[in-house]
Amino acid sequence: MNSVVRTNASVVWFVLCALTVVSWALGTDHGFGEGHHLPASLAIFVVAIFKVRLVGLYFMELKMAPRPLRGLFEGYCLALLGLLTGMFVFA
Repeated sequence: MNSVVRTNASVVWFVLCALTVVSWALGTDHGFGEGHHLPASLAIFVVAIFKVRLVGLYFMELKMAPRPLRGLFEGYCLALLGLLTGMFVFA
């Protein structure tokens, strides 16, 4: 059992589960109080993109990928966060 918990994939899986609970708490007004949907929504976007990044790095093995491929993925994550934030704030 110790070897399963000590792998990076297991630790990342537990982090992903914890971040899912954080997203749920923010999305159900447990985190920011009533009437403050903008900060909660932006926090959910950040958590979601961070989860995408973790899945890409640890489960799709992009952590050890060549620099151009990993850079493309990291750029995708940043661009997606910027696009979602911009669409939500300015729409």
